[in-house]
Amino acid sequence: MAAAGRPTGTAAEFTVVPADRAVPLPDEASFDVGASLGVPALTAHRALTVAEDGPRRLQPGALDGRVVLAAGGAGAVGHAVIQLARWAGATVISTVSGPEKARLATAAGAHHVINYREGDPAVEIRKIAPDGVDIVAEVALGANLALDLAVLRTRGTISTYANDGGKPVELDVLQNMVLNTRFQFLVLYTAGPEARAAAATDVAAAVRGGALPVGEVHGLPLVRFPLNCTADAHRAVESGVVGKVLVDVTP
Repeated sequence: MAAAGRPTGTAAEFTVVPADRAVPLPDEASFDVGASLGVPALTAHRALTVAEDGPRRLQPGALDGRVVLAAGGAGAVGHAVIQLARWAGATVISTVSGPEKARLATAAGAHHVINYREGDPAVEIRKIAPDGVDIVAEVALGANLALDLAVLRTRGTISTYANDGGKPVELDVLQNMVLNTRFQFLVLYTAGPEARAAAATDVAAAVRGGALPVGEVHGLPLVRFPLNCTADAHRAVESGVVGKVLVDVTP
């Protein structure tokens, strides 16, 4: 099965990739961390570096004074958004659907966690960020757009990397004109080589700084399968298992 323009997929003991796609794993990082980063962490980096008046690179202090809303903070990308945004100095808010996911988002490092199924989440977010949120990293744009716009500051950015649930997206043009909303739709594979290289460099620095740990105690449970059960691993992802699914290539 081809993947990302390559002739081979990823469920293999050995593969060949272009040199610029092979990033050395910092000595401080475990293989579990290395296997959990990849697309989720680089996607999170992209989501946090596309604001009109925001940084293009992440490092400690890059997001000082900014407020980031990580939708779905218990997911793999949401988890990385929380960790990278906090490492870069942002105040991090995460929305979740229940207590267990709230526990994971808190463990990941979110300063504030809000159950969007209870009360009025827009009011709760505005209490934390009265001037509005600077960047929303969005996993379900169709379902969450009304909330995002209710809490977004003028000239804020909604970075959307998925539309979980598949709800159609309908835009109120005037509302977004008044807000000067920036929508950034993103997928890593077409983000361009410069953006991917910058993300890889910054994520590696964050790993060396201890900012991207994984495992349940850090908000990202690891669900493991042996290589010969890769189909089961795919089914676990498709069923919406909470956490990061890993395939152990060797026993």
